[in-house]
Amino acid sequence: MTHPSTDTATSALPPLIKGPHERRLGVVALVATLGGLLFGYDTGVINGALLPMTQELGLTSITEGVVTSSLLFGAALGAVTIGRLSDAWGRRRTILLLAVLFFVGTINCVSAPSFEVLVIGRVLLGLAVGGASAVVPVFLAELAPYEIRGSLSGRNEVMIVSGQLAAFVVNAIIGNVLGHVDGVWRIMLAVAALPAIALFFGMLRMPESPRWLLSKGRNEDAVRVLSTIRSPERAEAEARDIRATVALEERTTTAGLGEVLRNKWLVRIVVIGIGVAVFQQLTGINSILYYGQVVLAESGFGAQAALIANIAPGIIGVVGAFVALWMMERVNRRTTFITGYALTAICHFLIGFASVSVPTDSAARPYILLILIVAFVGSMQTFLNVATWVLLSEIFPLRIRALGMGISVFCLWVTNALLSLYFPTIIGTFGITGSFFGFAAVNALALVAMIRFLPETRGRTLEAVEEGVTTGAIFTIRSRSRHR
Repeated sequence: MTHPSTDTATSALPPLIKGPHERRLGVVALVATLGGLLFGYDTGVINGALLPMTQELGLTSITEGVVTSSLLFGAALGAVTIGRLSDAWGRRRTILLLAVLFFVGTINCVSAPSFEVLVIGRVLLGLAVGGASAVVPVFLAELAPYEIRGSLSGRNEVMIVSGQLAAFVVNAIIGNVLGHVDGVWRIMLAVAALPAIALFFGMLRMPESPRWLLSKGRNEDAVRVLSTIRSPERAEAEARDIRATVALEERTTTAGLGEVLRNKWLVRIVVIGIGVAVFQQLTGINSILYYGQVVLAESGFGAQAALIANIAPGIIGVVGAFVALWMMERVNRRTTFITGYALTAICHFLIGFASVSVPTDSAARPYILLILIVAFVGSMQTFLNVATWVLLSEIFPLRIRALGMGISVFCLWVTNALLSLYFPTIIGTFGITGSFFGFAAVNALALVAMIRFLPETRGRTLEAVEEGVTTGAIFTIRSRSRHR
């Protein structure tokens, strides 16, 4: 038995048609992406909560870094462990577990009497954030028809940036209205309990991934799920394709790391996944997310003005994410990545150039730098953030999907944590000029890597992408993909 070729696989499937199944798929995606909303809020809320938290708990510069980065190191662990758990336990049940972790971690942080207890709560939140970053995109990709897989999977990134913007807005409102109240940071953190509750009760009514069900031999359950989110003819056809892929995998591969290391094509796709994940973090986007107030203050804004100005990058991030969704089914993945890294490299260079060329006492300096920072965030969110998570959710073969996703996202979160831990030191040592010139160089390197190594996946079923990976064909079709 062989995989269908790309053209055969796509032409053999009945076309998508409108109906109740379409609305049902939208509801499933909305509920699942509450995990992305929590991801965004819990990573963004520290931006405004850190200062009052420091004052109440007596944090030092070192313990501030530990509080910020503890969530991220927890996320690295959660990505690699909970991602693997979803292979054995199922995507749906794993997301239910994540909802519980989000809630327990939030309550722990809100009630924390000391630095040590707060860090435990942040690590629990990190486990949930990392698990959500690995499992939710895979869940969405496995539910989506290939024709709209990019835009459906990309909804998770829209929810992430919406959660980040919500955190910035909540911080600004609560900080200005209730800033005089003791423990105001606890109120900022407590808001996250509400979507955690909604995620748990919502997922109780959601289906399991049909691809996961078929991989476990639960054929009737898988067809039943597909029939609720596809037309009957399309459900049967997709089930046949997935069963063929699963049957071939059972004879030729296992889900273990050892099997990956013995197959040069699987090694290559995992390395590409790691590169895509790590370079996304090295754009410097999370330096703005976590320390935006610090960067804007360094640019010349006052402390309160910086807190309000910090909302601007959050707004452009959400706008960029919606534009990215529109592009997912219209622009090739390679084109999106190449454009994104070119723009972020240019923006970083201009930020560094402006910081050294515009006098520090100039009234225009903070606004010039704010405009360039907003341009960077817009470029990043439009061309790279959504595309990164979509690509990671679709490039790995089914039997190593959770493993490949987990490894890639683990590396993403470790990079995120290390950069977040040391960014205050970097900007303190090199200033805005040196820091952003350094980001410009890294983004230029990422641009070269994307041009040279990134495969194309748009317009292909997950089964066709899998065939291309396991045979190596996907790594040699870049020229063809440019003409699609």
